[in-house]
Amino acid sequence: MSDRIAAAAKLAPSAALTVEEVLRVRHWNDHLFSFSISRPASFRFRSGEFVMIGLPGGEGRPLLRAYSIASPAWSDELEFLSIKVPDGPLTSRLQKIRPGDPVYLGRKPTGTLVADALLPGKRLFLLSTGTGLAPFLSLARDPDIYERFSQIVLVHCVRQVSDLAFREELESQLAGDPLVQDQALLQFHYLPTVTRQPFRNEGRIDTLIDNARLFGPPLTGPHHFDPASDRIMMCGSMAMIRDLQARFAALGFKEGSNAAPGDFVIERAFVG
Repeated sequence: MSDRIAAAAKLAPSAALTVEEVLRVRHWNDHLFSFSISRPASFRFRSGEFVMIGLPGGEGRPLLRAYSIASPAWSDELEFLSIKVPDGPLTSRLQKIRPGDPVYLGRKPTGTLVADALLPGKRLFLLSTGTGLAPFLSLARDPDIYERFSQIVLVHCVRQVSDLAFREELESQLAGDPLVQDQALLQFHYLPTVTRQPFRNEGRIDTLIDNARLFGPPLTGPHHFDPASDRIMMCGSMAMIRDLQARFAALGFKEGSNAAPGDFVIERAFVG
């Protein structure tokens, strides 16, 4: 029995999990990769939500981790963005998957990085570091977000230029997207920034806020955050989220949730 067939034999669906097939894998560099899997016909999610992904663990138990869904809600496939951790219980193995391999998929997506958790506004800022980009890739390709906000700003902060996953698609303002390319051309703005290599934008997100680069052309409106019209989503490092969370609270922004929409939201499942 081949290794791949043997691996497949260890995966069996359950009340909480389905077994899906890996369709594509893309390695961005030596510590970052993305992968797409099949999507069950019954699987429904809101753009920005996360779901459990996994492989067989010890004693026949699934080894699972929460992953934000990077693909739009209308896609026939599910895409994810992951770091590679050499000694990570799951990622040390997940980074080796190939097309045709089986993986576990949770049946129930959830999360707070969704449009319904925000009050109406004019500008939507999607602030991300590292793999925190993933849920915003989904949101940026959701037609509904362009009906809710007149400007969508996706900020991606990474250490090195090669960490800017999906950079080409985002710099093109989602050209070729079957549902949002026309709206994105007018309303979507991508602002990548790098902290450890020379790049056209350098520094952390708080630096871009302080020097007003975050609010520069082609963005219109005030060169500062305004709780009356701006809405914010954050995903990424705990340090970034905690620092900016305190900053926004001091400005009068109120945190939102599915039960009580507000001015900004974070994914608490990843923050702890």
